[in-house]
Amino acid sequence: MGYEEQYKQYVSDIETALQGALPLRKITERCIYESARYSLLAGGKRVRPVLLLEFATRFGCDKERAMPYALALEMIHTYSLIHDDLPCMDNDSMRRGRPTNHMVYGEAVALLAGDALLNRAYELMLNAAIKDGLNGVKAAAYISRSAGIAGMIGGQGIDLVSENQPVDAFVLTDMYLKKTCALIDAACVGGALLGGASRDVLNTVSEYADQLGLAFQVVDDILDVEGNEAELGKDVGSDAGNGKSTSVSVFGMEEAKERAKAYSLRAEGRLHSLPSSGFLLWFTRKLLQRRF
Repeated sequence: MGYEEQYKQYVSDIETALQGALPLRKITERCIYESARYSLLAGGKRVRPVLLLEFATRFGCDKERAMPYALALEMIHTYSLIHDDLPCMDNDSMRRGRPTNHMVYGEAVALLAGDALLNRAYELMLNAAIKDGLNGVKAAAYISRSAGIAGMIGGQGIDLVSENQPVDAFVLTDMYLKKTCALIDAACVGGALLGGASRDVLNTVSEYADQLGLAFQVVDDILDVEGNEAELGKDVGSDAGNGKSTSVSVFGMEEAKERAKAYSLRAEGRLHSLPSSGFLLWFTRKLLQRRF
């Protein structure tokens, strides 16, 4: 099986599992299920669950056993997007080529849908960890920390307090390491933890994830200026409109592009020290080129 086919198989398996992990129920609070599924099943590259499954299987954990953690990570990512799009945050109207959750269901239901996805994510991981033992507990704990105030939420906090404020390279990188890299790191390290990888390997995996996350975010900054809204499936120019600090606003477009290349090369360099990293190398290049 080629790398493209392997990726498509991962995504197909994830989509099928997501459908079953959050079924639509005919109950009074059906609107929350509809809202949550609207965003969860909206497609996308499924970057984080694909990375988790690949690292888990690379280190000896079968895909079926790793799937609950992959689904949980995608639910956490989706909840963060729902909340990030709200008027009190970025106030975006488009996501993945269609209206954002609150534009369809209203702010209150969108807020509850995000909360529901976060709690369902923990339910999936804890139920799996009961069966998987220590490796499962370690993976669940790592993912949870990465999604919290020490990771993604902390990065969002830096993002909010930095609006319309001058920031330097240190603050910007710290924000990106938390806001964007943390969940990518959770995917890679979480998968490796499920497979029982050694501490040295985990450190290398984490270094790869951070460089990949930084490259991904800088490319996203560039596309917010130069990208096509129809191709990206989301609003462009919203960073500047919301007074956000980005690599483009801090460093300028040319240096931002150079930084994206440098982060990408460093990510690839970390992969070369890991066994059988052909798919990951292919996936990294495709991801940063946005060729999906």
